[in-house]
Amino acid sequence: MPGPVRYGTARPAADPFVRPFALRTCQGARAHPARGATTARRNFPHPRPPARRARHARPPTRDDHPYMAGTFPSPGPTGASVSRPSAGSSRRRPPSRPPAGSPTGRRRRLRRRIALAVTVLVAVTAAVSGAPPLPGTTASASSPAPGSPAAEPFDASPARAGLERLLPSHAAQFTLVPVRESEAGASFSLTGGAGDIVVRGTSPATLLTGVGWYLKQVAGVDVGWPGDSLGRLPGTLPAVSGTVTRSAAVPHRYALNDTDEGYSGPYRDFASYEREIDLMALHGVNEVFVPTGAEYPYYRALQDFGYEAEELRRWIPAPAHQGWWLLQNLSGFAGPVSEQLIEARAALGARIARHLRSLGMTPVLPGYFGTVPPDFTARNPGAHTVPQGRWVGFGRPDWLDPTGPVFARLAAVYYRHQRQRFGDSDMFKMDLLHEGGAPGTVDVSAAAGAVQRALEAARPGATWVMLGWQLNPTPALLHGVDRRRLLIVDGLSDRYDELDRETRWGGTPYAFGTIPNFGGHTSIGANTGAWVSRFHAWLAKPDSALRGIAYLPEATGTNPVAFGLFTELAWQPGPIDQQRWFAGYAARRYGGADRHAAAAWEALRLGPYSMRTGSWSEPQDSLFAARPSLTASTAARWSPKAMRYDAATVERALAELLRVAPRLRTSDAYRFDVVDVARQALTNRARVLLPRIRAAYEARDLDAFRALVREWGAAEELLGRLVGSDRRFLVGPWLAAARSWGADPAERDRLEYDARSILTTWADRVPSESGGLHDYANREWSGLVRDVYAPRWAAYFASLDRALVNGTEPVAIDWFARDDAWARGHRSYPTLPSGDPFTLAAEVSRALAEASTPA
Repeated sequence: MPGPVRYGTARPAADPFVRPFALRTCQGARAHPARGATTARRNFPHPRPPARRARHARPPTRDDHPYMAGTFPSPGPTGASVSRPSAGSSRRRPPSRPPAGSPTGRRRRLRRRIALAVTVLVAVTAAVSGAPPLPGTTASASSPAPGSPAAEPFDASPARAGLERLLPSHAAQFTLVPVRESEAGASFSLTGGAGDIVVRGTSPATLLTGVGWYLKQVAGVDVGWPGDSLGRLPGTLPAVSGTVTRSAAVPHRYALNDTDEGYSGPYRDFASYEREIDLMALHGVNEVFVPTGAEYPYYRALQDFGYEAEELRRWIPAPAHQGWWLLQNLSGFAGPVSEQLIEARAALGARIARHLRSLGMTPVLPGYFGTVPPDFTARNPGAHTVPQGRWVGFGRPDWLDPTGPVFARLAAVYYRHQRQRFGDSDMFKMDLLHEGGAPGTVDVSAAAGAVQRALEAARPGATWVMLGWQLNPTPALLHGVDRRRLLIVDGLSDRYDELDRETRWGGTPYAFGTIPNFGGHTSIGANTGAWVSRFHAWLAKPDSALRGIAYLPEATGTNPVAFGLFTELAWQPGPIDQQRWFAGYAARRYGGADRHAAAAWEALRLGPYSMRTGSWSEPQDSLFAARPSLTASTAARWSPKAMRYDAATVERALAELLRVAPRLRTSDAYRFDVVDVARQALTNRARVLLPRIRAAYEARDLDAFRALVREWGAAEELLGRLVGSDRRFLVGPWLAAARSWGADPAERDRLEYDARSILTTWADRVPSESGGLHDYANREWSGLVRDVYAPRWAAYFASLDRALVNGTEPVAIDWFARDDAWARGHRSYPTLPSGDPFTLAAEVSRALAEASTPA
């Protein structure tokens, strides 16, 4: 892996984490004609037609060329609306704001009047002479005629509401100013004195992105996913030095994997989604996948094609497993679902979509590509379906041939019901023949074209989003579609080497993506070196089709530093200096500079956050969570089999975190991090202990075997107490949320099984054992450690102990039966943490130092 990018001598002072990048120019597409709007438009999406633009809350985008960093458009002569705290608000500006009659206050008013006068003069001059506006003003074909009421670029009140949610004690110190989006794309600027911060942005979400930039780069605090240091903000917010501007380098800033709902929380409420959307907006995301309630249009549409409501409710799986149903991998698991549940999830999904639109963000909805229940052809004459075989032990749903006469009718009904319930969107996610799907005799090119035509008929101008994964999308699929209307969110950009997406996908627009987490594993790490070295290099290629970023962990809310760094790629004009960025992160993560925090994050950067590319994009998972075996190397079947970094780096990081100044230890971010790093350090020790236990067993050294097994058990017991000290590591809220969605006791039990099984067995015996899905979603959570993982290893070691004593072979244990019993149980677990994170992390550090098996 390349070493960290170093600063050049010409580094601009305003870009503390970016080195100069000669290939990027403020002339944008002119530097690379292949990306331009005139010389290579056939390769990339058309701009949306005006009628299409008018239907959406977010400003129009330019999808035919990448956004380049440039000047920020100030409010034009039309008079943008300004979002300020309401007059009746109980929150007041801090007393340190200059009084109206003070010299500072008079100067501020004078500057504003001068700026207003210049703006009006420019507008009048342009209107009279027909001259183009001066740089920095806003030119718009829709500007009102002289004397007509001023048109507002957009309503900033949703951004104001988000700001109030994020910063209730400081929101009154921000003024949010909407501005029109220029040809350069999304952008924001920051100005203002102490306690009087002015954020200008081109959408409500971009206003929040500007607030987020202010918080981390000016105020020096972090709002992570999860953890924040907002409690360290001063009463009066610090001034902005000069004017800070940022423009998005790419139009598409996409988030969420198809699996996110299942692995991050299938039973979340709207408040949880609202918080996550606010965080995504704060970090510059503008497109979010929304699978919640996706069963609704299937449920309604298929009743017009020969199916009863009751049999459809048996076909639709429970929420934790629905992501794989949408991918055409399975059906019916943990069902039946109730009418009440379908309606409640549709209402929630619609509310999520409305919230995204209110912020000018795009809800990316599931499209229709042919998944149907059994016996579809018998009920619909003329239809042709293709059996899809099995997916890791599950029977897959049939695929309705899109080239046949019935597909277009069913797709039209599907999209009609979807629009009626979820509203408009212009991006739809679909993956044909995912992970082994079979086309049979169907022409894949023709089928893909038919799927796209059905989407275009229902949503003219819409973009088809698909995942770049394994061999998808295939050349045959791409050959049959208008590639200008596609966006491939690449799940492998940072995993393998020697990638050439322009050649492989024929110039199809794509987003640079990462999957740093699989199954929601609680493992620290990501291939961040690949992010900072590849993204801008790929963007600068003469034939680049790179149009976005795609944050695609299979579960979110586990890796705040990865989320922060990856999303920032889209807002920096050149490559990020990884070492400098981590140093800056350390200074703001806990709300203040601290040499021990800096040393901790430097150790983590050098270890789990600088893993090599070529094979994996995620770190190794936990052996404590593995099915017991003396040769166990991973818990999940498809995870790395060995350490991907030097374990000593995490132990050093823990030692340094424990020395952080007490004044910084009170932040939520610190409490999460100290638990997470201590957990990882303890987990890594298992990979040292297990080979020693094996050696003692094979040497038939009973005393050594028992001593090492006691050490293993003590480590698991300590791990259970440690993760019980932070709410993000509790299984109790996960299970309580599932039960809260049930309409009656039987449904509450089914939904709890759905939530428990995906964490353990994942499915019934065949997919779990033969398919290898068990423990795919392993995670070191309180409750799982104590009642699933530790008892498994204790039973296994006991069987080995008896074998040593009796000179016999160990007795085989039915692990599925044990795990399935827990998955079908109903024991309640705490929903609030217990114990002090710092004290328990210090106990981990001492235990590691005193261990009999030094790393």
